[in-house]
Amino acid sequence: MKKVLIATAAMLSLTVFAAPGFAKEDAKAEFDKHCGACHPKGGNIMKADKTLSKKSLAAHGIKADKDIIAKMRNPGPGMTKFDEKTLPQKEAKAIADYILKTFK
Repeated sequence: MKKVLIATAAMLSLTVFAAPGFAKEDAKAEFDKHCGACHPKGGNIMKADKTLSKKSLAAHGIKADKDIIAKMRNPGPGMTKFDEKTLPQKEAKAIADYILKTFK
């Protein structure tokens, strides 16, 4: 029980002191959980021309975190829809920021 409480306190301190929102590790974990199966290493298993690279995103009108979140909320055919109940705004923003910082 003590180990669980210590681990939980450590995780909370990482989350509280990480600016803004999630620590990078948490954002990666959220990406892996919700996006990684279809977008391994920033690719796209369904539509190879729609990767998560900045160049590809920009070519499809996606330039900022709000654009990525909008695509999560209202995707095109073949992509899972992530409403706020499934993926709260804080997690969606963490994933969007992670995508923009990770997949050049």
